[in-house]
Amino acid sequence: MPDNEYLMEHEEETTRLMLKTDERTVMQQATWAGIKPGMRVADIGCGAGVTTSYLHKMAGSEGEAVGVDISKERLDYAKKHFGGPGIKFAQRNIADSIDDLGMFDFIWVRFFLEYFRLKSFDIVKNLSRILKPGGIICLIDLDYNCLNHFGLSDRLKKTISGIMNYLEEHADFDPYAGIKLYSFLYDLDYREIEVNLAPHHLIYGELNQIDEFNWVKKVEIAVKNSGYKFDEYEGDYEEFTKEFKSFFSDPRRFTYTPIISCRGIKPSGES
Repeated sequence: MPDNEYLMEHEEETTRLMLKTDERTVMQQATWAGIKPGMRVADIGCGAGVTTSYLHKMAGSEGEAVGVDISKERLDYAKKHFGGPGIKFAQRNIADSIDDLGMFDFIWVRFFLEYFRLKSFDIVKNLSRILKPGGIICLIDLDYNCLNHFGLSDRLKKTISGIMNYLEEHADFDPYAGIKLYSFLYDLDYREIEVNLAPHHLIYGELNQIDEFNWVKKVEIAVKNSGYKFDEYEGDYEEFTKEFKSFFSDPRRFTYTPIISCRGIKPSGES
């Protein structure tokens, strides 16, 4: 894939992001992280803006939420559906300086660093520049992303592992982003660091429509466009997809992905 191209870019990505974002989960995670009314909040990699709207609700009428993303298409959607008093959106390349956005009390980085394997620490360091001393940063990402399944055939297991390795090398994707988050805040001298580990994908029994749509789109977009050769299958990508969909729709299948949340407070006196 070309450098800096979003791995999941496609015409239905806004729909996928909206469907898979659960308000109760976001609010539980943000409450655990320490969001409070009156805070100025940055939602990094905000996508379609629905999470920004939840964070704004928690910041309240005295607070402000700023959603930041590189995609004009998704920001246009966010502005149309969620823009209003106390909530705004900014188009930025977050790998570059975003100091012009001002300072924040709370920075939220959820399911973003996984797309920047080589630059993830530098991005967190960059974001730390716009966090006020005493402010909170919350990093949330998956570990062993897409890799934990029971019931796979040997060739399907080998292929999925090969695809993820290929995406690491050629698309800067990080299936193990979550396990690194604590070290980022530790190395930046954050204090009162806390970590939470929980299941994110936990799929067994009959497949619901949201999980089906989300995972099929991953296969149709990220996997198809990855450049992986599918040497395990004579029928190439199409044969792989047929077998994966058959496996994933089987109620005997068991799939899970750990989600790791890490929050810390920026030391007073740091800039």
